[in-house]
Amino acid sequence: MSGRAYTPEHSPDGVLRLDTLQRAVLLPQVEAFRDAARDPQTRALYSKLRDAVDRMEVGPHMAERLGAIIEVALSSGRIRNVFGPGAEASLGTLFDQTPPGRRIADSIATLNTALKSISGQTLEDASVSARNSGSYALSLKTSGCRIVIRFEPSGVRVESLELDLG
Repeated sequence: MSGRAYTPEHSPDGVLRLDTLQRAVLLPQVEAFRDAARDPQTRALYSKLRDAVDRMEVGPHMAERLGAIIEVALSSGRIRNVFGPGAEASLGTLFDQTPPGRRIADSIATLNTALKSISGQTLEDASVSARNSGSYALSLKTSGCRIVIRFEPSGVRVESLELDLG
C-alpha cells in the first residue's frame, strides 16, 4: 500500500510507535482476538500485544501479529464504519509498516517492474477471471507478450508470462 501521507514513528530497533487514535481503535480489536482465542498460550500472546498497544509501542516480535489484526479489521470495513475514514487511513498507514504490509508493498513494486516491460506495446486483449475466493487473475495480451497477474489477499504476483518472439 502506498501513497499515504502519515508515517508512524519508528525507533532504530524497529519498534512501531502508535498514535492515540491507533491505540483507541486497536485496543478493542486486539481484545476481541484475545477473547476469541481458546488456547492459553495464544491468549497470553494477545494479552502481551494488547499491553504493547496500550503503551503505544509494539516491538518487532509482535509486528506480524499486529499486522494480521489490522488487515482483518481493515478488510472487513468495520474500522471505517465504526471509527470513520480517518481511523481507516491511520491504520492503513500503520499496516504498511508491519511485515504483512511490507510484503504486499514489495509484491506491488515487483509487479510494477514487470509491467514496465510491456510499456509502449499495443494492448490486444484484457480479461479478468476468478481463481478462488478472494483471488483473481488479470490477463493482458499485447503485441509482444501475454501476462497473467494474480491478485490475492497476500499481494499480487505475475502468474505467467509468455513472450511472442515471432
